[in-house]
Amino acid sequence: MEIAQLLAPERILCEPEAVSKKRSLEILSETLVNNEPGLSAHHVFESLLGREKLGSTGLGHGVALPHGRSSDISQARLAVIKLARGIDYDAPDTEPVDLLFALIVPEESTEEHLQILAMLAEMLADEKFLMQLRQTSDCDALFRLLTHWKKASNAA
Repeated sequence: MEIAQLLAPERILCEPEAVSKKRSLEILSETLVNNEPGLSAHHVFESLLGREKLGSTGLGHGVALPHGRSSDISQARLAVIKLARGIDYDAPDTEPVDLLFALIVPEESTEEHLQILAMLAEMLADEKFLMQLRQTSDCDALFRLLTHWKKASNAA
């Protein structure tokens, strides 16, 4: 699966006001349901928060990957927020998180969920790529970087 199949330009926010982990999850939930009738931001928030209660989805190096499941969707969706200042996210390295990638998948999509998480983890382990994301302040440019990541890594 490619990032472009999961992400839409309207599901990327640059520098929203998020001063806490809870607020960032609320923003991500609202963004995930953007332009999708029948999806509940509250339901998505509860799914993301429920996963966080099992253990932080902070990956380290200023990145978090909250994820959850919903019976209200038919295909996986990704939302991204890039914060101006990092927030405390209970990451294993205790660094503040400024890049958050939220994934919501259909309730029954266990294998797809794991494959997408593995792809995102690989992408987010690329320090050069993270630097490019942090240096980009324009959401359209961020979308282009994210949706072309796989092609760029295959070319190297």
